[in-house]
Amino acid sequence: MTRGGGTGRIGVVNAQVETVIDLDAIAHNVRVLREHAQGAAVMAVVKADGYNHGAVEVARAALGAGARELGVTTVAEGLALRAAGIDAPILCWLNTVDADYAAAVTADLEIGVSSLAQLRAVERGALTAGRPATVSLKVDTGLNRNGVSATEYPQVLRALRGLVDGDVVRLRAIFSHLAHADEPGHPMLDRQRERFVEAIALAKEYGLEPELTHLANSAATLTRPDLRFDMVRPGISVYGLSPIPELGQFGLKPAMTLQAEVALVKQVSAGEGVSYGHRWIAPRDTTIALIPAGYADGVFRSLSGRFDVWLGGARHRNVGRVCMDQFMVDLGDNAGGVREGDRAVLFGGGTGHPHALDWATTLDTIDYEVVCAPRGRAVRRYVGTGR
Repeated sequence: MTRGGGTGRIGVVNAQVETVIDLDAIAHNVRVLREHAQGAAVMAVVKADGYNHGAVEVARAALGAGARELGVTTVAEGLALRAAGIDAPILCWLNTVDADYAAAVTADLEIGVSSLAQLRAVERGALTAGRPATVSLKVDTGLNRNGVSATEYPQVLRALRGLVDGDVVRLRAIFSHLAHADEPGHPMLDRQRERFVEAIALAKEYGLEPELTHLANSAATLTRPDLRFDMVRPGISVYGLSPIPELGQFGLKPAMTLQAEVALVKQVSAGEGVSYGHRWIAPRDTTIALIPAGYADGVFRSLSGRFDVWLGGARHRNVGRVCMDQFMVDLGDNAGGVREGDRAVLFGGGTGHPHALDWATTLDTIDYEVVCAPRGRAVRRYVGTGR
């Protein structure tokens, strides 16, 4: 089955560059996370088109494996899931004050509120829609990104109390986000937990009783059982990437493989340069494979000469600069018999394959950014059923 997602086109077959998404791996990872949640509900985060894996397909696989709810950033992302027929609870938590809250209310999306101004915008949306809005309060416990600040929190609670009494708004949850979850022993985690508990208690003083509370992301779900509360909210771990690589994989399976078809195999003589600027000179007579994927497709130019692909049953190093549309790898004597049409794995989860974390380490970033990178001509293809 080949389907276009955020990185492809419907009906494209034999794509030169593709991301292969294993829905069975998604389901496996959700089951692993449910085990760690130990009875707390699981919200699978499918923002940013499912971390570039395809939000709709990932959502279906995650829900089928026992996730109870879904998390996205924007109203538009939530509406796209509803349009695909997904009726599970969906929370969207990062919207501007001029977002289409009326559409969110009509579609029964849960709206994360981070300020008084935003609560008032949601109120207007509910009145326009002619039905109550379902909201969750996002409280800032120390990350200092979005979330109601400590100074504004009492004002938000007073206003929310009035809206709940007027049947304009329903309070569903109070939640927050962690700053140091990938450092399980960091004292800030305990401080944020204390602040979160205090925020919940203050809401109750205003007569506001949340149906749910949630704080834990992927890392906390896997390492800090004291931060579970009623629900956990894993993101990157759903896709099989460890949120704390130094502690291992936690039994997770990477769901994305980025691969490309070999377009050309050719001989290069000793002393000849390869690609722009001849940053690599062949030290011997060798064989070069040309891979038609470049920085327009999400292969970072800054990786030039610093990454391997899996091809012909072995790893081979990129040589020369990565170009907009292509890069080259050195096959040496081509003992694997690589030919045009063979598939090179740039990163994936198979034995021997380079891993997204390899790219991240080389680029001094995180593998979240790596899996979000494939784009342009990269076509998304799904394998497995997710059941």
